[in-house]
Amino acid sequence: MKLRHKLTGTGADFAFRRVSQITPGFLRSHGIKGLILDVDNTLTTHDHPAPAEGVMDWIGVMKRCGIRLMIVSNNVKERVKPFAELLGLPFVSKGAKPLKKGYVRAMKRMELQPCETAAVGDQLFTDIWGANFAGITSIYVSPIEPEGKKERFIRFKRVLEKPFLPDEFQYER
Repeated sequence: MKLRHKLTGTGADFAFRRVSQITPGFLRSHGIKGLILDVDNTLTTHDHPAPAEGVMDWIGVMKRCGIRLMIVSNNVKERVKPFAELLGLPFVSKGAKPLKKGYVRAMKRMELQPCETAAVGDQLFTDIWGANFAGITSIYVSPIEPEGKKERFIRFKRVLEKPFLPDEFQYER
């Protein structure tokens, strides 16, 4: 891990271009039994009610392979609940990322220990920091699309994240 990642805590353990590239075999090889998933720009675009292409199939594969899945989002229940129900997943809304509160609640509900859990998300200063603070494996995925004008704060964070983005991505299939 590069010094800048060690100093800032922004280093992801793994990085993929898309969530659908993460395989059950990859997870098993790292002792991961459950994933905590972000919503916006990880499973779908911002405020979109349907999952991105391939996400439903990927979730089906994960479930069939016994990988426990749970959504943890900083968004409100009114946004997260219908999306989680569409995917058939439990959720934690108002997860307070990067604080570890939401991650701890999710692990408790999935009945998993930190060493058996990974968090997947597209933002270093919320998803990856939160996973690192919670002591769980962190998996960065590239954002599905650039944020729109409504998401000014996230666009600002993207500029700050740039020097800390992963240089290498996993290509497990």
